[in-house]
Amino acid sequence: MNKPNRRSRNLLTLFVIILALAGFLLALRFLPIADAVDALQSLITRLGIWGPILFALAYILAVLLMLPASPLTLTAGALFGLTGGFAITSASSTLGAALTFLIARYLARERVVRWLTRSPKFTAIDRAVSTGGWRIVGLLRLSPAVPFNLQNYLYGITGIGFWPCILTSWIAMIPGTFLYVYLGHVGRTGLEASAGGSRTRTPAEWAFLVVGLLATLAVTIYVTQLARKALRETTVGKIEESN
Repeated sequence: MNKPNRRSRNLLTLFVIILALAGFLLALRFLPIADAVDALQSLITRLGIWGPILFALAYILAVLLMLPASPLTLTAGALFGLTGGFAITSASSTLGAALTFLIARYLARERVVRWLTRSPKFTAIDRAVSTGGWRIVGLLRLSPAVPFNLQNYLYGITGIGFWPCILTSWIAMIPGTFLYVYLGHVGRTGLEASAGGSRTRTPAEWAFLVVGLLATLAVTIYVTQLARKALRETTVGKIEESN
């Protein structure tokens, strides 16, 4: 791929991401999401310590069932704040990845193999992971040529060890997790402000939140592009070219 085409694709990706973020913030502002968030917040508060635990279990179940986890990550940022939301979702996504890895390796290996071999990408990924190990896992997590939930099952039937896979996955998933949690946190802050919360944030605080969100987005995109470039220099590059 030549540089102009690559630059155009990168700009288009950035535009789509910004558009999606803007749409999410508009949805928070104009749709009746505030009531749902308040109801969830009230329920979490009443449950005490069980609130975060039950949320984490629901998150892990979503990973096991291959359901989209990003809405839950956004919700965690809104309900538990930046620090709490990140801690819960990071731990939950990693535990979910670990469980699916073990299921694929020890409990449903034959079924998962039959399921994955239908994908033309599987052979290339299997070969790349077997030779590149944790480095390839990290690059795939940062630049998912294969969806996150599908990767969890796929690694269980490759030759990579459990701990190298899970530790690498945990580290590599941090940028994306933090971005979604940050977005949920900013959205909740906007809801509270529009509803006349107990304390109005100063312009400087709002500027810090927005700049922080943009910086997180920029870093995530930059890291993703670096990962894509590295993947193209390995056999896994064939996977992305087949899309």
